[in-house]
Amino acid sequence: METSSLPGLAALRCVEAAARLRSYTLAARELHVTHSAVSHQIRGLEARLGAALFTRSGPDMLPTPACERLAVRLRRTLAELTEALDEAAGAGDRAPAPLELSVMADFANLWLIPRLDDLAREHPELELSLRLHTGTAPPDPRSADVGIWHRRIEERGYRSERLLADRVVAVAAPVLLARHPGLTTATLPQAPLLRFAGRSWQEFFAAAGLDADEPGQGVIYSDAEALLRAALVGQGVAMVRRQLAEAYLRGGELVRIGEVEIPAQLDYYLSRREDHPRAAAIETLHGWLRARLGDERWPPVSGGGRRR
Repeated sequence: METSSLPGLAALRCVEAAARLRSYTLAARELHVTHSAVSHQIRGLEARLGAALFTRSGPDMLPTPACERLAVRLRRTLAELTEALDEAAGAGDRAPAPLELSVMADFANLWLIPRLDDLAREHPELELSLRLHTGTAPPDPRSADVGIWHRRIEERGYRSERLLADRVVAVAAPVLLARHPGLTTATLPQAPLLRFAGRSWQEFFAAAGLDADEPGQGVIYSDAEALLRAALVGQGVAMVRRQLAEAYLRGGELVRIGEVEIPAQLDYYLSRREDHPRAAAIETLHGWLRARLGDERWPPVSGGGRRR
């Protein structure tokens, strides 16, 4: 096809967005045009090519295999074109658009947000737009540039890598330990234990070699951050993710009870679209996260217990 007969840029942008988002409606919203405009542009291109680019499946508009391949190449080309135009306009030194980061709320509140000043100091070129997520299942991966979620994205065109495989430990505030001096792993069943909807004390007792029952009274917390806050004010001993409690353990606001630890049921995965136009920024963020998570060391523990 000669350059003079290439389709218009509007049609190509509609195809790329609709293929990525699997929706004419979402593509229209992203491109700030109407649904009918997206549909009209794609129908015109299909007529020009003599081939269908999308098929409907319920509410989704699924790209054909040929359209998938076309969209990948369009994505690269449009990103390069945008960069070239920015350079020509003297915009090379402008701050880039924010990276939309969808992140699990507990990881954001207890680990990431307290370290955002460090990220800004080490990588001033990065600008994040945070969106907190609370469900176990990830949201639509097309809703953000990069996600930190509990499950991998298995969808074609996306890559997921495990960011953190955490361990769960027992912690308590000094004010609680003052009321229960000498508290150890072996005496945990006699202490006030905080209950969490996502984890059973029976797992911890089994790992410690204890024959003890699940606590039958007290508030059941469904939110990991709320559970940790309850432990901080001395309401009881909590089982929490070691990495998320690290700052409080290091600062002495919480003390680890014994050395027993169990695997967390859910890991954290960093997921992003392949061929993302801001892939370099995403890799910078990913590298910083891996370095910070890998470099942190753990404070000493209090009380006895068998190491696992």
